[in-house]
Amino acid sequence: MKLLFVDCCISQRGENSRTAALAKAYLEGFRSAHPDAQVETVTPETLLNLRPFDVSALNEREALASVGAWDAPVFELAWQFRRADRIVVAAPFWDLSYPAALRTYVEYISANGLTYHYDASGCHGDCAADSLVYLTTGGDVEREESVGVVHWRQLTAMFGIGRFDYVFGGGLDLDPGKAPELVSAAAELARQLGAEA
Repeated sequence: MKLLFVDCCISQRGENSRTAALAKAYLEGFRSAHPDAQVETVTPETLLNLRPFDVSALNEREALASVGAWDAPVFELAWQFRRADRIVVAAPFWDLSYPAALRTYVEYISANGLTYHYDASGCHGDCAADSLVYLTTGGDVEREESVGVVHWRQLTAMFGIGRFDYVFGGGLDLDPGKAPELVSAAAELARQLGAEA
């Protein structure tokens, strides 16, 4: 089994990142249940170094796709995403969404003809993963309709991944004294999701 961990835990808190605490718990749960599994990580550095597509880059990618040149470097992240058996995405709740670096990553993995395709009946996903988990934390209270949660739920369906789960560690800035308890509870939920078969 191969788990893909998309680590967008960009935080001024560094090692004390609250979203990273959820990701760590998830990975601990996953590794305890799947000790022989392989974990591949897309690091924050990789995400921050991605350049958003401009017209020229889009045209170039479309030209490569039109001739089936799927081994081109621009498709590496899409291949990695497509081949994963399980995916976990961790990103803080920023400005009612998530960091721009993660949105740019979405553009790279959304490769028509590779991670999904169209036919007369609509859009069909081509990814191998059976589940995707989205982990996030924020100062405000949990909102199921938050853009991050809604977007990743819809992307999961577009990519043909059958199950979507999320953990939203919310309300962390409403009463800072309660934040450690709230993070701990959210991390336990993440750990349980990681341990599920």
